[in-house]
Amino acid sequence: MQFSTLLTHLSGGENQPLFLGDDPELKAAAALDQASQGDLSFLEPGNALLAALAETSASALLLPPDPELHAKATERGIAWISLKNPRLGFAEALEQLYPKSPLPCGIHPTAVVDATAVLAEGVHVGALVVIGANSRIGAGCILHPAVVIYPDVEIGPGCELHSHAVLHPGSRLAEACVVHSHAVIGSEGFGFVPTASGWRKMPQTGLVVLEEGVEVGCGSTIDRPAVGETRIGAGSKIDNLVQVGHGVVIGKNCAIAAQVGIAGGAKLGNGVILAGQVGVANRAVIGDGAIASSKSGIHGEVAAGEVVSGYPAIPNRLWLRCSAVFSKLPDMARNLRQLNQSN
Repeated sequence: MQFSTLLTHLSGGENQPLFLGDDPELKAAAALDQASQGDLSFLEPGNALLAALAETSASALLLPPDPELHAKATERGIAWISLKNPRLGFAEALEQLYPKSPLPCGIHPTAVVDATAVLAEGVHVGALVVIGANSRIGAGCILHPAVVIYPDVEIGPGCELHSHAVLHPGSRLAEACVVHSHAVIGSEGFGFVPTASGWRKMPQTGLVVLEEGVEVGCGSTIDRPAVGETRIGAGSKIDNLVQVGHGVVIGKNCAIAAQVGIAGGAKLGNGVILAGQVGVANRAVIGDGAIASSKSGIHGEVAAGEVVSGYPAIPNRLWLRCSAVFSKLPDMARNLRQLNQSN
């Protein structure tokens, strides 16, 4: 694909500073330090950009609005366009350089589809897929090999379920959701009642609702509650190996990184970001736009827009000050003992 052709597919590319050079033909995309002739790459604002630009072998670049970078790329004869958000442009470019191969509509002969299940037009059902009774699959859905759909599952149009994804009874997926391999939606919540003779199982009869555009990573689990629902808001993205407990409510456009654990009944507002291995306790409440850094432990309430770190989680600036002191604690303790002894 010619660079000039690719530019027509990029948002924010019109009327932006541009240098086409020889209008190179692009065959692939690569990281800046790994790119070769025929590759597209991009730069974001940051340190040492000129040095990286001076060494790259990329044929074309998506650059931030930085005249110095523009001049350097032009000097090297590298085609470029200036974008306010080069990373977004790179994502759009990847869709053009690596288009998905369309899958044929129809049901593979090895799939098992219950007679009461309803499949809309344009559905692709791969090998060894199982679709249970009274389940409904929306138009244009893609079910890759070995997906298991239990009875009483509803999947909206345009969803994609990757190999070995499992949807338990009561799962409700809105339009354009993606569930990656080995993710489990609607598994039974961890509900048990202590009795004198041991643990009494609490039946988990609720629903799991994934709103429009939710994406769930490989190996993640989202549990259904005893009653009511577990709900993931529209546009939220869940990474690999995340546990979402029963009755959790996650708002819209949240980002949940790998190995996060969210205990039952917790509530997350809109636009919340949880970095890797964050733990959220039962019924904790996290406000809109809050951010928790890696390995934070959230036990109570986090205000909207707050950034927290540490275990238990405290405001990030305070955590940074505390971290700077940790290595000095042995010396401080020794000095304190000596001071007490002298008195």
